Amino acid sequence: MKTTLAITLFTMLFTSGCFGGGQPNAPDEQRSSSDRQDNGEPEAAATVDGELEVVAEQLDMPWSIEKNGNTLYVTEMGGTILKIEEDGTVERQAAELGGELMTVGRGGLMGLKLAPDFSESNLAYAYYSYQDNAEPFYRIVTLRQEDNVWRQERVLLDSIPGGDYHHGGRLKIGPDGKLYVTVGDTYEEDIAQDLNLLGGKILRMNLDGSIPSDNPFPNSYIYSYGHRNPQGMAWSSDKTLYASEHGNNANDEVNLIEAGRNYGWPVIEGEEQQEGMVSPLFTSGNEATWAPSGMAYYEGKLYVAALRGSAVIEFDLETGGQREVISGLGRIRDVFIEDHTLYFISSNTDGWVTPQDDDDKLYRILLSDLT
Repeated sequence: MKTTLAITLFTMLFTSGCFGGGQPNAPDEQRSSSDRQDNGEPEAAATVDGELEVVAEQLDMPWSIEKNGNTLYVTEMGGTILKIEEDGTVERQAAELGGELMTVGRGGLMGLKLAPDFSESNLAYAYYSYQDNAEPFYRIVTLRQEDNVWRQERVLLDSIPGGDYHHGGRLKIGPDGKLYVTVGDTYEEDIAQDLNLLGGKILRMNLDGSIPSDNPFPNSYIYSYGHRNPQGMAWSSDKTLYASEHGNNANDEVNLIEAGRNYGWPVIEGEEQQEGMVSPLFTSGNEATWAPSGMAYYEGKLYVAALRGSAVIEFDLETGGQREVISGLGRIRDVFIEDHTLYFISSNTDGWVTPQDDDDKLYRILLSDLT
Protein backbone atom coordinates (compact mmCIF):
# COMPACT_ATOMS: atom_id res chain seq x y z
CA MET A 1 0.00 0.00 0.00
CA LYS A 2 1.46 3.33 -1.02
CA THR A 3 0.21 6.81 -0.38
CA THR A 4 1.52 10.21 -1.35
CA LEU A 5 1.59 12.57 1.61
CA ALA A 6 -0.40 15.52 0.34
CA ILE A 7 -3.77 17.22 0.69
CA THR A 8 -5.61 13.90 0.93
CA LEU A 9 -3.72 13.03 4.11
CA PHE A 10 -4.58 16.42 5.62
CA THR A 11 -8.26 15.84 4.86
CA MET A 12 -8.17 12.35 6.35
CA LEU A 13 -6.57 13.57 9.55
CA PHE A 14 -8.98 16.49 9.88
CA THR A 15 -12.14 14.45 9.39
CA SER A 16 -10.99 11.59 11.64
CA GLY A 17 -10.14 13.87 14.56
CA CYS A 18 -6.81 12.08 14.89
CA PHE A 19 -5.35 15.04 16.78
CA GLY A 20 -8.35 15.71 18.94
CA GLY A 21 -8.67 15.12 22.65
CA GLY A 22 -8.35 11.43 23.46
CA GLN A 23 -8.97 9.92 26.87
CA PRO A 24 -5.59 9.53 28.54
CA ASN A 25 -4.91 7.12 31.35
CA ALA A 26 -4.30 9.81 33.97
CA PRO A 27 -5.24 13.46 34.55
CA ASP A 28 -3.14 16.03 32.71
CA GLU A 29 -1.73 17.41 35.94
CA GLN A 30 0.06 14.08 36.50
CA ARG A 31 2.05 14.45 33.28
CA SER A 32 4.49 17.05 32.08
CA SER A 33 3.76 18.92 28.88
CA SER A 34 6.45 16.82 27.24
CA ASP A 35 4.26 13.76 27.80
CA ARG A 36 0.94 15.28 26.77
CA GLN A 37 -0.66 15.51 23.36
CA ASP A 38 -2.56 18.79 23.21
CA ASN A 39 -6.04 19.14 21.79
CA GLY A 40 -6.51 21.57 18.93
CA GLU A 41 -6.38 21.84 15.18
CA PRO A 42 -4.77 19.10 13.09
CA GLU A 43 -1.26 19.64 11.86
CA ALA A 44 -0.53 20.53 8.26
CA ALA A 45 -0.11 17.60 5.92
CA ALA A 46 3.26 15.92 5.80
CA THR A 47 5.42 16.83 2.84
CA VAL A 48 7.79 14.22 1.41
CA ASP A 49 9.24 14.23 -2.09
CA GLY A 50 8.56 10.53 -2.50
CA GLU A 51 6.12 7.82 -1.67
CA LEU A 52 5.49 6.72 1.89
CA GLU A 53 4.49 3.08 2.04
CA VAL A 54 2.16 1.65 4.66
CA VAL A 55 3.59 -1.81 5.39
CA ALA A 56 0.94 -2.80 7.95
CA GLU A 57 -1.99 -1.19 9.71
CA GLN A 58 -4.40 -1.76 12.62
CA LEU A 59 -1.51 -2.21 15.04
CA ASP A 60 -2.50 -2.02 18.71
CA MET A 61 -0.24 0.19 20.86
CA PRO A 62 3.00 -0.67 19.02
CA TRP A 63 6.26 0.14 20.79
CA SER A 64 9.44 -1.29 19.27
CA ILE A 65 10.61 -2.31 15.77
CA GLU A 66 13.09 -5.10 15.00
CA LYS A 67 13.99 -6.77 11.71
CA ASN A 68 15.50 -10.10 10.67
CA GLY A 69 15.99 -10.69 6.97
CA ASN A 70 12.73 -9.76 5.25
CA THR A 71 10.66 -10.08 8.43
CA LEU A 72 9.85 -7.25 10.82
CA TYR A 73 8.85 -7.72 14.45
CA VAL A 74 6.88 -5.09 16.35
CA THR A 75 5.99 -5.31 20.03
CA GLU A 76 2.53 -4.32 21.20
CA MET A 77 2.19 -3.04 24.75
CA GLY A 78 -0.66 -5.44 25.52
CA GLY A 79 1.70 -8.42 25.35
CA THR A 80 1.90 -9.48 21.71
CA ILE A 81 4.56 -9.39 19.02
CA LEU A 82 3.64 -8.80 15.39
CA LYS A 83 5.46 -10.79 12.73
CA ILE A 84 5.22 -8.66 9.58
CA GLU A 85 6.47 -9.81 6.20
CA GLU A 86 7.65 -7.37 3.55
CA ASP A 87 4.48 -8.01 1.54
CA GLY A 88 2.36 -6.79 4.47
CA THR A 89 1.31 -10.21 5.81
CA VAL A 90 0.81 -9.83 9.56
CA GLU A 91 0.68 -12.51 12.23
CA ARG A 92 -0.03 -11.49 15.83
CA GLN A 93 1.95 -13.79 18.14
CA ALA A 94 1.49 -14.15 21.89
CA ALA A 95 4.28 -13.44 24.37
CA GLU A 96 4.06 -15.75 27.39
CA LEU A 97 5.64 -13.67 30.16
CA GLY A 98 6.29 -14.51 33.78
CA GLY A 99 4.06 -12.12 35.70
CA GLU A 100 0.93 -10.01 35.41
CA LEU A 101 1.65 -7.48 32.68
CA MET A 102 1.10 -3.89 33.83
CA THR A 103 -0.28 -1.85 30.94
CA VAL A 104 -1.45 1.35 32.67
CA GLY A 105 0.33 4.59 31.87
CA ARG A 106 1.81 3.32 28.60
CA GLY A 107 3.45 0.36 30.32
CA GLY A 108 3.39 -3.29 29.25
CA LEU A 109 5.60 -5.06 26.74
CA MET A 110 8.02 -2.44 25.43
CA GLY A 111 11.58 -2.95 24.24
CA LEU A 112 12.59 -5.89 22.04
CA LYS A 113 16.03 -6.74 20.68
CA LEU A 114 16.71 -9.81 18.57
CA ALA A 115 19.82 -11.77 19.51
CA PRO A 116 22.70 -11.53 17.01
CA ASP A 117 22.12 -15.20 16.13
CA PHE A 118 18.32 -14.94 16.04
CA SER A 119 18.07 -16.73 12.69
CA GLU A 120 19.43 -19.87 14.35
CA SER A 121 18.46 -19.45 18.01
CA ASN A 122 15.05 -17.68 17.80
CA LEU A 123 16.23 -15.81 20.91
CA ALA A 124 15.38 -12.20 21.78
CA TYR A 125 15.65 -9.80 24.71
CA ALA A 126 12.60 -7.98 26.08
CA TYR A 127 11.67 -5.34 28.66
CA TYR A 128 8.25 -5.19 30.28
CA SER A 129 6.42 -3.81 33.27
CA TYR A 130 4.53 -6.09 35.63
CA GLN A 131 2.77 -6.11 38.98
CA ASP A 132 3.60 -8.10 42.08
CA ASN A 133 1.19 -7.67 45.01
CA ALA A 134 -0.13 -4.56 43.23
CA GLU A 135 3.38 -3.03 43.14
CA PRO A 136 4.87 -2.08 39.74
CA PHE A 137 8.23 -3.40 38.58
CA TYR A 138 10.28 -3.82 35.39
CA ARG A 139 11.89 -7.00 34.19
CA ILE A 140 14.49 -7.76 31.50
CA VAL A 141 14.23 -11.27 30.07
CA THR A 142 15.09 -13.51 27.16
CA LEU A 143 12.28 -14.81 24.96
CA ARG A 144 12.41 -17.85 22.70
CA GLN A 145 10.14 -17.94 19.65
CA GLU A 146 8.68 -21.42 19.27
CA ASP A 147 5.60 -22.47 17.29
CA ASN A 148 4.65 -18.81 16.76
CA VAL A 149 4.69 -18.09 20.51
CA TRP A 150 7.35 -16.10 22.38
CA ARG A 151 8.04 -17.82 25.70
CA GLN A 152 10.00 -16.26 28.54
CA GLU A 153 13.12 -18.32 29.07
CA ARG A 154 15.48 -16.49 31.44
CA VAL A 155 15.19 -13.49 33.72
CA LEU A 156 18.28 -11.32 33.29
CA LEU A 157 17.31 -8.55 35.73
CA ASP A 158 14.22 -8.43 37.91
CA SER A 159 12.38 -6.24 40.40
CA ILE A 160 13.50 -2.91 38.98
CA PRO A 161 11.18 -0.50 40.86
CA GLY A 162 8.52 0.75 38.47
CA GLY A 163 5.69 3.26 38.32
CA ASP A 164 2.69 4.34 36.28
CA TYR A 165 4.75 6.56 33.94
CA HIS A 166 8.31 7.20 32.75
CA HIS A 167 9.18 3.57 32.10
CA GLY A 168 12.11 4.01 29.74
CA GLY A 169 12.06 0.58 28.12
CA ARG A 170 14.44 0.63 25.15
CA LEU A 171 16.85 -2.29 24.56
CA LYS A 172 19.83 -2.18 22.19
CA ILE A 173 22.96 -4.28 21.69
CA GLY A 174 25.97 -2.01 21.31
CA PRO A 175 29.04 -2.39 19.07
CA ASP A 176 30.76 -3.92 22.12
CA GLY A 177 28.25 -6.78 22.20
CA LYS A 178 26.68 -5.61 25.48
CA LEU A 179 22.97 -5.10 26.14
CA TYR A 180 22.03 -1.49 26.92
CA VAL A 181 18.74 -0.64 28.64
CA THR A 182 16.99 2.67 29.34
CA VAL A 183 15.06 2.98 32.63
CA GLY A 184 12.91 6.01 33.45
CA ASP A 185 12.63 7.83 36.77
CA THR A 186 8.96 6.73 37.25
CA TYR A 187 8.17 10.32 38.33
CA GLU A 188 10.42 9.86 41.39
CA GLU A 189 12.91 12.42 40.12
CA ASP A 190 15.46 12.13 42.92
CA ILE A 191 16.25 8.50 42.07
CA ALA A 192 17.94 9.66 38.86
CA GLN A 193 20.88 10.90 40.97
CA ASP A 194 20.97 7.89 43.32
CA LEU A 195 23.61 5.37 42.23
CA ASN A 196 22.04 2.74 44.48
CA LEU A 197 18.84 2.72 42.40
CA LEU A 198 18.37 1.80 38.73
CA GLY A 199 15.66 4.33 37.83
CA GLY A 200 16.63 7.32 35.68
CA LYS A 201 19.61 5.44 34.23
CA ILE A 202 21.05 3.77 31.17
CA LEU A 203 22.14 0.26 32.13
CA ARG A 204 24.74 -2.01 30.54
CA MET A 205 24.95 -5.79 30.96
CA ASN A 206 26.42 -8.88 29.37
CA LEU A 207 24.01 -10.89 27.26
CA ASP A 208 23.74 -13.48 30.03
CA GLY A 209 22.57 -10.80 32.46
CA SER A 210 25.83 -10.47 34.40
CA ILE A 211 27.56 -7.14 35.12
CA PRO A 212 30.46 -6.31 32.77
CA SER A 213 33.76 -5.96 34.57
CA ASP A 214 34.47 -2.66 32.78
CA ASN A 215 31.26 -0.88 33.79
CA PRO A 216 32.02 2.57 35.25
CA PHE A 217 30.71 1.76 38.75
CA PRO A 218 31.92 -1.42 40.50
CA ASN A 219 29.35 -4.23 40.68
CA SER A 220 26.69 -2.02 39.14
CA TYR A 221 24.65 -2.18 35.93
CA ILE A 222 24.63 1.63 35.75
CA TYR A 223 26.35 3.05 32.68
CA SER A 224 25.11 6.66 32.92
CA TYR A 225 22.72 8.49 35.25
CA GLY A 226 20.76 11.68 35.77
CA HIS A 227 18.17 10.77 33.12
CA ARG A 228 14.45 11.55 33.29
CA ASN A 229 12.73 9.27 30.79
CA PRO A 230 15.21 8.01 28.18
CA GLN A 231 13.49 6.12 25.36
CA GLY A 232 15.90 6.07 22.43
CA MET A 233 19.47 4.90 21.80
CA ALA A 234 21.67 4.71 18.72
CA TRP A 235 25.37 4.38 17.89
CA SER A 236 27.14 6.31 15.18
CA SER A 237 29.59 4.73 12.74
CA ASP A 238 32.45 5.64 15.10
CA LYS A 239 30.69 3.75 17.95
CA THR A 240 29.55 6.86 19.83
CA LEU A 241 26.34 6.32 21.81
CA TYR A 242 23.49 8.84 21.66
CA ALA A 243 20.24 8.80 23.64
CA SER A 244 16.98 10.75 23.67
CA GLU A 245 14.89 11.60 26.72
CA HIS A 246 11.77 13.46 27.72
CA GLY A 247 12.20 16.77 29.50
CA ASN A 248 9.95 18.30 32.13
CA ASN A 249 7.63 20.97 30.69
CA ALA A 250 9.63 21.07 27.43
CA ASN A 251 13.46 20.86 27.48
CA ASP A 252 13.55 17.46 25.76
CA GLU A 253 17.05 16.25 25.06
CA VAL A 254 19.35 14.36 22.70
CA ASN A 255 22.56 13.49 24.51
CA LEU A 256 25.98 12.08 23.69
CA ILE A 257 26.37 9.29 26.26
CA GLU A 258 29.67 8.45 27.92
CA ALA A 259 30.34 5.89 30.63
CA GLY A 260 29.88 7.13 34.18
CA ARG A 261 28.66 10.62 33.28
CA ASN A 262 25.86 12.49 35.04
CA TYR A 263 23.22 13.98 32.70
CA GLY A 264 21.80 16.31 35.28
CA TRP A 265 18.17 15.48 35.97
CA PRO A 266 16.61 16.83 38.15
CA VAL A 267 19.34 19.36 39.00
CA ILE A 268 19.68 20.79 35.50
CA GLU A 269 17.73 20.39 32.26
CA GLY A 270 17.81 21.71 28.72
CA GLU A 271 20.48 24.35 28.22
CA GLU A 272 21.27 24.71 31.92
CA GLN A 273 24.83 23.88 32.97
CA GLN A 274 26.54 22.80 36.15
CA GLU A 275 30.02 21.47 36.81
CA GLY A 276 30.15 17.69 36.74
CA MET A 277 26.94 17.38 34.72
CA VAL A 278 26.48 16.99 30.97
CA SER A 279 24.24 19.31 28.95
CA PRO A 280 22.58 17.97 25.77
CA LEU A 281 23.72 18.23 22.17
CA PHE A 282 20.19 19.18 21.17
CA THR A 283 17.26 20.42 23.26
CA SER A 284 13.71 21.47 22.42
CA GLY A 285 14.16 24.49 24.73
CA ASN A 286 11.65 26.06 27.07
CA GLU A 287 8.94 26.67 24.48
CA ALA A 288 8.65 23.40 22.56
CA THR A 289 8.32 19.69 23.26
CA TRP A 290 9.18 16.59 21.24
CA ALA A 291 8.68 13.74 23.76
CA PRO A 292 11.42 11.88 21.85
CA SER A 293 11.28 8.11 21.72
CA GLY A 294 13.06 5.64 19.41
CA MET A 295 16.24 6.68 17.62
CA ALA A 296 18.34 5.49 14.66
CA TYR A 297 21.60 6.67 13.06
CA TYR A 298 22.41 7.07 9.36
CA GLU A 299 25.32 8.85 7.66
CA GLY A 300 26.05 11.49 10.27
CA LYS A 301 22.45 12.10 11.27
CA LEU A 302 20.15 10.93 14.04
CA TYR A 303 16.52 10.17 13.26
CA VAL A 304 14.29 10.45 16.33
CA ALA A 305 10.65 9.48 16.77
CA ALA A 306 8.68 12.28 18.44
CA LEU A 307 5.48 11.47 20.31
CA ARG A 308 4.49 14.94 21.46
CA GLY A 309 6.11 16.47 18.40
CA SER A 310 4.17 14.15 16.08
CA ALA A 311 7.13 13.79 13.75
CA VAL A 312 10.33 12.07 12.80
CA ILE A 313 13.06 14.63 13.47
CA GLU A 314 16.45 14.57 11.77
CA PHE A 315 19.43 15.90 13.78
CA ASP A 316 22.62 16.66 11.85
CA LEU A 317 25.59 15.84 14.08
CA GLU A 318 28.03 17.80 11.89
CA THR A 319 26.13 21.07 11.44
CA GLY A 320 23.95 21.01 14.56
CA GLY A 321 20.89 21.55 12.41
CA GLN A 322 17.55 19.83 12.82
CA ARG A 323 14.36 19.46 10.79
CA GLU A 324 11.16 17.46 10.67
CA VAL A 325 11.35 14.95 7.83
CA ILE A 326 7.99 13.28 8.55
CA SER A 327 4.97 14.96 10.11
CA GLY A 328 1.20 14.91 10.06
CA LEU A 329 0.79 11.25 11.06
CA GLY A 330 0.29 11.70 14.79
CA ARG A 331 2.48 10.32 17.56
CA ILE A 332 5.60 8.47 16.38
CA ARG A 333 6.99 5.84 18.79
CA ASP A 334 9.95 4.12 17.13
CA VAL A 335 12.21 4.26 14.08
CA PHE A 336 14.42 1.64 12.44
CA ILE A 337 16.88 2.05 9.56
CA GLU A 338 18.21 -0.67 7.26
CA ASP A 339 19.46 -0.63 3.66
CA HIS A 340 18.78 3.08 3.09
CA THR A 341 15.19 2.61 4.27
CA LEU A 342 13.51 4.27 7.23
CA TYR A 343 10.80 2.28 9.04
CA PHE A 344 8.66 3.91 11.72
CA ILE A 345 5.48 3.27 13.69
CA SER A 346 2.72 5.61 14.76
CA SER A 347 1.41 5.44 18.33
CA ASN A 348 -2.09 6.89 18.15
CA THR A 349 -3.76 3.94 19.93
CA ASP A 350 -1.86 4.37 23.20
CA GLY A 351 -4.65 6.36 24.85
CA TRP A 352 -3.45 9.95 24.37
CA VAL A 353 -5.18 10.97 21.13
CA THR A 354 -8.19 9.79 19.14
CA PRO A 355 -6.95 7.25 16.58
CA GLN A 356 -8.23 6.64 13.09
CA ASP A 357 -10.03 3.37 12.39
CA ASP A 358 -6.97 1.82 10.73
CA ASP A 359 -4.39 3.04 13.25
CA ASP A 360 -1.72 2.29 14.16
CA LYS A 361 0.56 1.77 11.18
CA LEU A 362 4.05 0.62 10.26
CA TYR A 363 5.49 2.83 7.51
CA ARG A 364 8.61 2.84 5.39
CA ILE A 365 10.26 5.32 3.04
CA LEU A 366 13.60 5.57 1.29
CA LEU A 367 15.94 7.94 3.09
CA SER A 368 16.87 9.45 -0.25
CA ASP A 369 13.30 10.76 -0.48
CA LEU A 370 13.71 12.80 2.71
CA THR A 371 15.22 15.80 0.94
